[in-house]
Amino acid sequence: MRLDRAVLFKLATNERLEQLVKGVPGGEENAWRAASRYVAGRTRDEALQVAEAQVAKGHGISVDLFGEMSTDPADAARVVDEYLELAKLLPEPPADVWLSLDLSHLALDVDPAGAADLVARIVEALPPGRRLQIGAEDIARTDKIQQCVLEVASRGLADRLGATVQANLLRSPGDIEAFTEAGVQVRLVKGAYVEPVGAHPYGEPTDIAYLRLAHQLAATGDNWSLATHDGRLREAVLLSVGTVRVEHLLGVRPEVLDDLRTRDIPTRVYIPYGPSWFRYWLRRVAESRGA
Repeated sequence: MRLDRAVLFKLATNERLEQLVKGVPGGEENAWRAASRYVAGRTRDEALQVAEAQVAKGHGISVDLFGEMSTDPADAARVVDEYLELAKLLPEPPADVWLSLDLSHLALDVDPAGAADLVARIVEALPPGRRLQIGAEDIARTDKIQQCVLEVASRGLADRLGATVQANLLRSPGDIEAFTEAGVQVRLVKGAYVEPVGAHPYGEPTDIAYLRLAHQLAATGDNWSLATHDGRLREAVLLSVGTVRVEHLLGVRPEVLDDLRTRDIPTRVYIPYGPSWFRYWLRRVAESRGA
């Protein structure tokens, strides 16, 4: 199973594979049919329709123009322009609406300082009460991501930022401490990447780490959320620490979120869209193997 995950994650970033699939007659149509369960659409307008529907069901949302591993600052600037426009068009308060972003989509790897400036531009455009939720990426980028988030938070923007912490990483207790001290909201996930070092094995070791980190977050008294599709782990956290917001990916066990709302547990749905839908879909397939 671990090999399956590793191979699929490699395929998810393989441009040639995407071209080959889309080049086969009916290939793109068939791939999109499978991916559309998890992706709000190829365009902003399609994503906004899905966002409105989720808000109408009583869920919070976090909308992401999915993309990653960009090395072109000009492309990063275009991404920011899309986010600024998106911020204007999202459902109005009091709807619970955030934005999401992977920092490598802003050319973090080649210009960390520039990425921080771009993040600041986006969060400054958000109205009070809304946040930009920064996604988790592989462990090789974790330091850069943390530094970027903390740099933007230090500019007086912590109340408009969220960070994602992966329970499978050995470093995560310290990351939680750094983010909560800075006033940055934390979303706790299991961790999807197949890491060569610095990580707990999948299964029981990661689940135990998740529970410990959930209690660490609960002890801070800060705003945080648990993002997992593991029902036993979710209920263990809710029973032990009380009501916490639960986050799911679009298309994954939506009936669970609807049930949580009937229990007065706040929820949030991650809503990705954009031309990189093929890679996002393969990520979901990879995460389903041996998670």
